[in-house]
Amino acid sequence: MNTAQLTQSLKQEAKRLGFDFAAVTAALAPDGFSRLDSWVERGFHGEMDYLETRREAYQHPAGVLPAVRSVMMLGMSYHVDVASLPQQPGLGRVARYAWGQGDYHDFLHRKLKQLCRFAREAGDGIAIRGVVDTAPLLEREFAQLAGMGWHAKNTMLINRELGSWFLIAAVLTDAELEIDTPMSTSHCGTCTACLDACPTDAFVEPGTLDATKCISYLTIEHRSPIPIELRSQMGDWILGCDVCQDVCPWNNKAKVSSQEVFQPVEALRPLNLHDLFRMDDDQFRVQFRKTPLWRPKRRGILRNAAITLGNMPSGEGLESLAIGINDDEPLVRGACVWAIGQHLETFGSQAMELLRNRRTIECDADVQTELDLAMQS
Repeated sequence: MNTAQLTQSLKQEAKRLGFDFAAVTAALAPDGFSRLDSWVERGFHGEMDYLETRREAYQHPAGVLPAVRSVMMLGMSYHVDVASLPQQPGLGRVARYAWGQGDYHDFLHRKLKQLCRFAREAGDGIAIRGVVDTAPLLEREFAQLAGMGWHAKNTMLINRELGSWFLIAAVLTDAELEIDTPMSTSHCGTCTACLDACPTDAFVEPGTLDATKCISYLTIEHRSPIPIELRSQMGDWILGCDVCQDVCPWNNKAKVSSQEVFQPVEALRPLNLHDLFRMDDDQFRVQFRKTPLWRPKRRGILRNAAITLGNMPSGEGLESLAIGINDDEPLVRGACVWAIGQHLETFGSQAMELLRNRRTIECDADVQTELDLAMQS
């Protein structure tokens, strides 16, 4: 099979497997590495230490597959024709990519294994590796080079048909494939809707995100207490954030996914926060082990849930916070303390009693500080 035939057959197989986009770029050192380097130097990566420790590996895709010559970029829509629900006390929102059945990593990896198996048979034993978003590869950079879309002002990649509601995967191979035309033009124009809508002002400038202020980062990757000045701006987001994508005009008519796996599970749209506080580690593991909610673990999700309850108080919310303030995890206790302290007048004398009782037995320094601040408010 010659280069053209192999390329075409791989693209056809990718489409058969459900990918909405498949295009090829050469394995080269991407220009975006210098931007990544500068971004990390400015500390915008926050607690994502893996970006720092693996920084050099991002210089070339050979860090993922040593003999690589070609990179096939794949895109799959996860967009469903279902609107986001309005804010309601006791309920929390998760980002659209996590509405479906299971973790998209597992789903895409299965597809990539099938595609790689097909490639080895078609390409007479070529070396090939499929990756989603955990390998040191600048996916959006290579996707742009393959013509998948352009880098938007909110740092997302936008495709004319898919908008930004799509997942990116890659297949690296030592086979020489036919190269597609890069996307060289941005079609954002003068629009700044995404920048203007960000609740935490996380965009330093168009195309540059300070992840330490991004709600998606804060609810997933950030493992410490959420900075106090950002908590009230997080609204009711429990996992991720879709604000900058919801307001993007290119997403108004984005193609709807045909994949059943992305159809929303009602229990996740939205999430009942009170149920979370009544789960122990084992129960949380059983329910969320194979979903994106597992990444922040129970302590991270409960931290986020507590902040939402603080932002949207209710009587039942105080009942849940009363459970959380005695949780084994200091991260959870501290967030619950803050949430109770936000609305002492609303919650009444019972709330102050909860804080005082906890203060007499609290041993964690960070939680002690949260308690002192809450009781002074």
